[in-house]
Amino acid sequence: MKRILITGGAGFVGRHFVKRFLDNGDEVVCIDNIKEFTGGIDPDKGWPLYNPKDYNNFHFQKEDCRKYFELNQNSYFDYAFHLAAIVGGRLMIENNPLAVADDLSIDAAYWQWAKEAKPGKTICFSSSAAYPINLQREDDYILLKEDSIDFNSNLGQPDMSYGWAKLTHEYLAKLAFEKHNIKSVVYRPFSGYGEDQDDSYPFPGICKRAIKMKGEDELMVWGSGKQKRDFIHIEDCVDGVLSTMDKIDDGDALNLSTGIYTDFIEFATMAADACGYNPIVKGMVDKPTGVFARGGDTTKQKEFGFQYKTKFKDGIKSAILYFEKNLK
Repeated sequence: MKRILITGGAGFVGRHFVKRFLDNGDEVVCIDNIKEFTGGIDPDKGWPLYNPKDYNNFHFQKEDCRKYFELNQNSYFDYAFHLAAIVGGRLMIENNPLAVADDLSIDAAYWQWAKEAKPGKTICFSSSAAYPINLQREDDYILLKEDSIDFNSNLGQPDMSYGWAKLTHEYLAKLAFEKHNIKSVVYRPFSGYGEDQDDSYPFPGICKRAIKMKGEDELMVWGSGKQKRDFIHIEDCVDGVLSTMDKIDDGDALNLSTGIYTDFIEFATMAADACGYNPIVKGMVDKPTGVFARGGDTTKQKEFGFQYKTKFKDGIKSAILYFEKNLK
């Protein structure tokens, strides 16, 4: 039995890791302050896909992880999963770019704690937003490789203040290994999705809109609708981490991606098809679009033995069935 710390464990990504470890019989300590823009759901209210309180090996503390770090510098964990962050869709980040200052504060406290507590391994979550935006333009885009970010040369311009915060977190992971021998691995998830994702993200938004507009002639999506993303199911993300996390110690980064672009018009068309109708999908050009094309190269993932399993079309169908059953 392993002892696992998961900061931000009540959020979308954290909840899926919590369940995997609970099912494995590991002791899980979940820290989450359940505040706005964290995506956290209080376990006392029940989680969408399961109830963590059904497990005796689940321990929850509702507090800011910075306070937890300050008071628990001698607590040992075999693995520390650091997911705590201010999160949200593009609109939230664009309207409040300084919110990521909290992320920098959280990460600073995390690394100071790790230096003292010395967990067996730290699992760090960056973002595909850390990649240079000049590689994601309509006239010149590529599948993004891990070495597109090189801390020894020009980093390029990441996406929004959120991207800068994630780059800083990655750099601290490398320094923690070099200076303090803290074993770490960094993951760059692309557009993760799942049934229990927060509504501020495109996946639940488009799926629920497709259900609501069932039978209508038109279905609207944000931006031009031509913007492309690399959608990877949350369970594939979890598989990717668990199958590779013991293979990297030096803070090196690994994509969590499929290598497949899907634009929002295609996405909405598949969602409508899963609902049984065929509308014309149009963009709302007054809404945020973001970069034109963001997809992750999968070469390094495959070298480490991971490949995604869930086809996006199947993930949409599963989510539509879930939403139709559970939406009130």
